[in-house]
Amino acid sequence: MDDKEHKLSLKREVGLMGAVSLIGGTMIGSGIFMSPQTVLASIGSPGASLVVWACCGLLVITVSFCYAELGTVIKESGGEYIYILRTSGPVVAFMLVFSSVMFVRPAGIVGISLSFAQYVVAPFYPECSPPVLVVKFVAAAAILTLAVVNSMNVRFSMSVQVFFMVAKVLALAVIIIGGVVMLVRGHNESFKDSFENTNLGINPIGIAFYQGLWSYDGWNNLNYVTEELKRPEKNLPRALLIAISLVTGLYLMVNVSYLAVMTPKELMSSNAVAVTWGNKVLGSWGWIMSVAAALSAFGSLNGTFFSGGRVCFVAAREGHMPEILSMAHVHRLTPSPALIFTTVISLVVLIPGDFQSIVNYFSFTAWFFYGITLGGLIYLKIKKKDLPRPYSVPIILPILVLFVAIFLVLAPIIDNPQIEYLYVALFILSGALIYVPFIHFKLCPGLLRKMTVFLQLFLEVAPADKNL
Repeated sequence: MDDKEHKLSLKREVGLMGAVSLIGGTMIGSGIFMSPQTVLASIGSPGASLVVWACCGLLVITVSFCYAELGTVIKESGGEYIYILRTSGPVVAFMLVFSSVMFVRPAGIVGISLSFAQYVVAPFYPECSPPVLVVKFVAAAAILTLAVVNSMNVRFSMSVQVFFMVAKVLALAVIIIGGVVMLVRGHNESFKDSFENTNLGINPIGIAFYQGLWSYDGWNNLNYVTEELKRPEKNLPRALLIAISLVTGLYLMVNVSYLAVMTPKELMSSNAVAVTWGNKVLGSWGWIMSVAAALSAFGSLNGTFFSGGRVCFVAAREGHMPEILSMAHVHRLTPSPALIFTTVISLVVLIPGDFQSIVNYFSFTAWFFYGITLGGLIYLKIKKKDLPRPYSVPIILPILVLFVAIFLVLAPIIDNPQIEYLYVALFILSGALIYVPFIHFKLCPGLLRKMTVFLQLFLEVAPADKNL
């Protein structure tokens, strides 16, 4: 019997509603409750901060359309990794997966889990900042809980995603309605001379975009699970358009509400902007916003987990990670080894984790690889015109977004160089050095084989089929 018949397949269980919830539910997370004050502090004025939020939404919609074409031309899970592998080659793809698996994805998980924990413990420490150890303990508990949920069942984890998507949209609706009421009552002082004191330096603009784009992160999650998406050629672009348009509109209205309730100074000095808003508008019921923000972050964390494990899974399947990470549970059909690995790395990153630093370095690394991915799309459009394209965008779109990606990578470095960005760049490039001995020459294959057999039996997993 052919070996292929023994392989397992991840099921196509994600429909249009699940896809919209996966994108929107991951995007609407901690960012809109943590980043507005940093965006405003960086750019300097309320009017400019709203322009940044709108531009972030427009940028994400544009780049997501480019990704929709990539996802329908290269119908494989793995997102940027698989696109770079097919267009730029294995070395660059390994640099991406090394950075993603060892830093970007765990950093995203840690950043969201820290903001979740911050809002969970905030009501218990009304007069002071909560102890760092308590926050990190709650964050670790959230990471472990979702690791179990996502390892158990795909359908259940998607149900969790849909539930939290509805909960967080309702929470944002409360903020928006409260803001409208305040505006109707004449609370519009923040919008007078709204562009005064705007910072037009390259570094402030770059950092403001980093913080804003962190709130939009998750727009590309569906590309990581293409093989589990029903009718991807239709549902991928539809889900992207619906989810990102919804999120962009919500974010703009929420920021207007924040500014209607708080002065720019109050907004910039707030550690938990939703809680400050709740205390001002809802009074003794202000704790509800803390709960809402925590639920929102938890839903976002679930979506990040759902897609993050798939990166390990696909990279291992292509031979760029240990083989055990390409296997799925024989009964549950979930990539549990990859999810366990992602959990362990995330818990390690959590130990020294700091929210603001994580956001900046995360965005720097992510947009570096987004740029390479878009370069691959331009290559396919020029050199591989005959490839079937159920969905296509004008070539000018990936070119424009590529220039924006280059600006976002260079902006913080040119205007205000910091040694930390050099360390991040060296970390990314170190992937190429690791590739040669361990991937190209396959150093220590015997040890890896023994470990794979042991873990395969222990975790009850088997190789999963690439061709679904």
